[in-house]
Amino acid sequence: MLGGISIWQLLIVLGIIILVFGTKKLRNVGTDLGGAVKGFKKAMHDEEKGKEADKEDADQPHAKVSHEEPGNTYDVQAEEKQAASDRNEERK
Repeated sequence: MLGGISIWQLLIVLGIIILVFGTKKLRNVGTDLGGAVKGFKKAMHDEEKGKEADKEDADQPHAKVSHEEPGNTYDVQAEEKQAASDRNEERK
């Protein structure tokens, strides 16, 4: 059986537990344990739905980037060259 424990020994242990804690306390523990298991199953099911939704969202773009503005760029190197040439002209 269960490692040498017979059904009669299990019934005796169960009887002692009922005498010590009482049926009302054991019923409350069972109810709490059942609620916890239900909550766990619900959370797992919701997580699976969330993963499926994430997979669907991953296929679609989140934002569209457009570069329709005219090229207004700032060239630092060109400005440094211009400043250097201006300094050279001032020295002459």
